[in-house]
Amino acid sequence: MAGFLSDLVQYRKLLPMILVLGIGGTHLSGFQMSVMDYASPYIQKFINETWLERYGSVLHQETLTLLWSFIVSMYCIGGMIGCLCSGYLTAKYGKKKCLLFNDLVLIVATLHTGFSRRAKSFEMILIGRFLEGICAGIHMNAHVQYAGEISPKKLRGFVNVTSSVFLALGKTVARILGLRDLLGTEDLWNVLLSFSGLVALIQLLFLPFFPESPPYLLLQKGDKNGCLKAMKQLWGEGNYHTEFEDLLKERAATKGTKIMNVLEVLKEPSLRQQLGIMLLLLLSLQLCGLSAITFYTSEIFRTANVQESIIPYVSLGVAISELFAIIFCSSIIDRFGRRILLWGGYLLMALILVFFETSLLLSDQFFWMRYCSVILIFLFIIAYGTGPAGAFSSVINEIFTLSARSSAFAIGGLIIWLGLTFTGMIFPFAVMALGPFCFLIFIAVLIISSILIYLFLPETKGKSITEITEEFKTRQFKKKHHQTVEKNASEQNTLCTKL
Repeated sequence: MAGFLSDLVQYRKLLPMILVLGIGGTHLSGFQMSVMDYASPYIQKFINETWLERYGSVLHQETLTLLWSFIVSMYCIGGMIGCLCSGYLTAKYGKKKCLLFNDLVLIVATLHTGFSRRAKSFEMILIGRFLEGICAGIHMNAHVQYAGEISPKKLRGFVNVTSSVFLALGKTVARILGLRDLLGTEDLWNVLLSFSGLVALIQLLFLPFFPESPPYLLLQKGDKNGCLKAMKQLWGEGNYHTEFEDLLKERAATKGTKIMNVLEVLKEPSLRQQLGIMLLLLLSLQLCGLSAITFYTSEIFRTANVQESIIPYVSLGVAISELFAIIFCSSIIDRFGRRILLWGGYLLMALILVFFETSLLLSDQFFWMRYCSVILIFLFIIAYGTGPAGAFSSVINEIFTLSARSSAFAIGGLIIWLGLTFTGMIFPFAVMALGPFCFLIFIAVLIISSILIYLFLPETKGKSITEITEEFKTRQFKKKHHQTVEKNASEQNTLCTKL
């Protein structure tokens, strides 16, 4: 811990940029994903009242549900569009310009949602959520890449994890502001939805004072002086020489290689292992059981005789636990590495779910089991934050070179948004059909993911992008060599049989 703190002091000039990047990056995504839970009843009431005032008739419940589902799904559709655009935009214009333009669009989006109540137009909420989704698809990818590219090797894990920290912070802020004591009321729900615009304005004002990422300046723009200037501004005098040498090696290794689009990344044989690992991490996070835990949280708190008025505050405690767990992960990831946090975290989460499944099944026979379920919810969230939630973004950032990174993140982002849409539509029906037995599926997913990560994911701690790429090439060569040897042996056996 002392070494980590000394590194933070050494690279203290980097911390303000991490803060400015985060509040206009994944923080907004976390906030926007969580805030609709608090505004939902008020927006539906607003739609009903607006319809009645316009047409003089009450809106049917089926139509109201359909309009509400459009508002929710428009965010996911916008997110997928933003992800598909993010690869091209970040590669062509850089992460800094993308984020600044994104802030402008997000301010316009929140003006739509903020003034929808005064204009008596629920269509403005629909437009605003769609634009917010596009911005989320862009700023999630741009933020994670930007953070990874401005980090020195000593703090690369810490800086990469900050994207997950700000995502959890956004969820926490949404839960705090969504309380009925603050903005979660019928009179202020539109102000609550507009909070993202204020945060985007802060980033829009301060981000221009910080440089573009050094790898982008050197490897894509060929601006050696600009790269050195950016490194000095971010890391201070005398702290950038090793990283600059690594960038020069990467430049020499990728000389003449252009930025790859999505189709080229998908077709490139040398990237199949990296894409497979990214797909494994993203799918395992989607299916790790977090959605199920969130779904059951309020119900378990009620059965444990937690007062209804206190449940929002206990749920806030769950979000705060996740936030502090990810912050703790950021302080240990550069010491323990990414690999052990991933496979070890998944195994621990699987073990907790086994106990959680047991407590749910026995809660009718033993009342005290319900209190155990509450404790296990907190433990599961802490295990999730300390391990996979913090480490996965660091791994995905480190296994791709600059030429493939933007398109790889576009592919990963699309998987995330498709997963959110799919789980949002299918998961409630799965819970209704299987009940608490649905956790058996998540336990199996966690165990299988842990084994696959242990077997196939190389440790990326302390290695340059060039070294990581070479390790993947070595693994692929060994696999091909092994297959060639087996093929030759098979041919020899066949020849001997014929003779």
